[in-house]
Amino acid sequence: MSNLYRLVGFALLGLLLASCSAQKRVWYLQDVQPATPEQIVQNGEIRIKPLDRLIVVVNSKDPELAVPFNSSTAMNSLSTNGSSSSSNIESLQTRTVDENGCILMPIIGTVKCEGLTRNELARLIADKIVEGGYINDPSVNVQFSDMKFSVIGEVAHPGSFEIDRDRISILDALAMAGDMTVYGMRNEVIVAREADGKRTIEVLDLTSKDVFSSPAFYLQQNDVVYVKPNKYKAQSAEISQNRSFYLSLVSTAISVITLTVSIISLAK
Repeated sequence: MSNLYRLVGFALLGLLLASCSAQKRVWYLQDVQPATPEQIVQNGEIRIKPLDRLIVVVNSKDPELAVPFNSSTAMNSLSTNGSSSSSNIESLQTRTVDENGCILMPIIGTVKCEGLTRNELARLIADKIVEGGYINDPSVNVQFSDMKFSVIGEVAHPGSFEIDRDRISILDALAMAGDMTVYGMRNEVIVAREADGKRTIEVLDLTSKDVFSSPAFYLQQNDVVYVKPNKYKAQSAEISQNRSFYLSLVSTAISVITLTVSIISLAK
């Protein structure tokens, strides 16, 4: 009887350890020490790249002085119709960064913006307007237009997501996608990025605090985040696929046997 109790105890202990191990596999940042501040090594703001689309709006205390900088087309539209929807004005003020990393602004001409944040570009445009003597008090607002990143793989809601802020971390991206499923590999999340005509692949371990120092911790426009399935999901998918195959095979065999029996019966 004592041997039986000992065997049951070992079994329960094994189940407990297996449960703890499974639970730990879904934890993030397992080596972080609570209440221990760490230096942030990068600001991670979105940097402008060629072919990005930007909405640039110039304002002033005297609105008439700012209208030409928001495009002559917008000015003509407003003066002709008397009014215009905000979406139409926004469309007219959307500018695409060319392959040389520049945008063309009314009045002040070409502005180099590749590698700048949107706030840095806004200050640069404002400075050019002041230096040209056009407006003494320009207020420039730069917003992203149609900038996205994608999250695929083992997350609750895979898809493409709009970039609506200056900085988005990998954790923000996963939160927007509904977090990983229990089958997602926390220690092997892939970020694919294109920059300067090259594609790079970064592998992030979200179970370690070292992820904060990764160049891919903060996402850039057009990044693709891929959450790989763990071996349990792969095995489950393989079993399901094999089960479907064998069920189909058995169904076909039964149909053939039934048909054969029917033919023999008719022959008699």
